[in-house]
Amino acid sequence: MQEWYTAIQSADTIDKIEEVRLAIFGKKGIMAAEFARMKEVPDDQKGTFAKELNVHKEALNNLLLDRKLFLAMAHLEATMKLEALDVTLYSPTVERGSLHPVMETMDRIVEYFTTMNFAVHTGPMVEDDFHNFEALNLPKYHPARDMQDTFYFKDGSLLRTHTSPVQIRTMMNTQPPIRMIAPGSVFRRDYDITHTPMFHQVEGLVVEEEGKVSFANLKFILEDFLKTMFGEVEVRFRPSFFPFTEPSAEVDISCIFCAGSGCRVCSKTGWLEVLGCGIVDPNVFKAVGYEKVSGYAFGLGVERFAMLIHRIGDLRSLFEGDVRLLEQFR
Repeated sequence: MQEWYTAIQSADTIDKIEEVRLAIFGKKGIMAAEFARMKEVPDDQKGTFAKELNVHKEALNNLLLDRKLFLAMAHLEATMKLEALDVTLYSPTVERGSLHPVMETMDRIVEYFTTMNFAVHTGPMVEDDFHNFEALNLPKYHPARDMQDTFYFKDGSLLRTHTSPVQIRTMMNTQPPIRMIAPGSVFRRDYDITHTPMFHQVEGLVVEEEGKVSFANLKFILEDFLKTMFGEVEVRFRPSFFPFTEPSAEVDISCIFCAGSGCRVCSKTGWLEVLGCGIVDPNVFKAVGYEKVSGYAFGLGVERFAMLIHRIGDLRSLFEGDVRLLEQFR
């Protein structure tokens, strides 16, 4: 048996120790052969023979396991040394990634409003006509529906054209006061230098008891928001029309490219339109069952903000995945 002890101790690889194990404990190994010799041993010696054989079996098995563990650890250490990386070495080829400019802009917008105690709500992208249009004071055949060229499904459902349905769902499931924003993807059948079939919006809604919310509150929050996003710009509110707010306004900032003096980007006007807003129309509150409340709402396109902040000339380039463009935002 001594030769098998020596064979185990001299094995220097995992493969070699496995060969030794099979030679000793395999079906045709030395142990199987020794136990098979039991029938040739005289009856009065079988007990002693079996006892000695079992002692050797246990000792060989323990030695085999110890040697196998030792070789496995040695192999692991050798592999780790071979594959070790010096993380302190400078590598000019390592490039840092970054958020997509649209997502980075979305995060900045959401961060501002959450710090102003607005909750963030989300909703389904596939909507029904009631939540997307009717509850927002856009009944069937209303001419303002033409402003939003919609993707319809055969069952009458549709891809939401704005995130305002999230406001409707929130009001139908929550009692005032409400202070929320609804960021997300929206869809319209449009594609040119300033429009894409899918884009992102952030819409906001504040609802309080009647008389506690005014246009002055809306004006204050939007002026502070726009100066946070674009720096020290001038802000103006122009009367406009939106079916779900009355009165309504479009909000402009002084052109960040020419500081209001007039350029190609602002069409020589010195102003850039950035969002729409207004006091929530009573018909919207009626649709969700609210009484004796007042509120304001606003909405903006995230891509529009990203284009202005990062000086991007074509909206479509934000969706083309051109690495040359995206590398500029690392």
